[in-house]
Order: sequence, then C-alpha cells, then structure tokens
Amino acid sequence: MGKRKSKRKAPTKAKAVEPLETQFNCPFCNHERVCEVKMDRDRNVGFISCRICLEDFQTTINTLSEPIDVYSDWIDACEEANA
Repeated sequence: MGKRKSKRKAPTKAKAVEPLETQFNCPFCNHERVCEVKMDRDRNVGFISCRICLEDFQTTINTLSEPIDVYSDWIDACEEANA
C-alpha cells in the first residue's frame, strides 16, 4: 500500500516591493528626471525643484505623503494656473 499525497500547497513567494521615484520630469522645461523632491517631515513641507530651469514648488504634507504626492500637487497647481 502506498502513501497518500499531501494536499498542502507550497508557500507563495513574497512579491518584491519596488521603491517609488523621487526624481520626475519637469513640466516647464520638459527635461527628464531633473525635478527632485525633498520631504521635510518635521515641518510637514514637501519641496520640489528643477535643476535645469530652477522652477520650484512647496506644499504641505502629512505622515502618509510620498514624493509622488508632492509632484502630483505641483502638476495640479500648474493645470489650475493655466485654466
């Protein structure tokens, strides 16, 4: 008599977490990856600036904010100013 096979499945592999970007494309000079975000969590301020055209933007952040949130706020402010 043979053994019965186990119905237990192999454990799933953990997905690799990719880090979020901190450098973005500039909406003014259209250069790629020249806008860098700095997060000052002590003062609750996110600051983004372009190294080429020296445009900058500052917004308030919270504990859950990420650099992409600061960039999105900047793009939204640009679209609102142009509307």
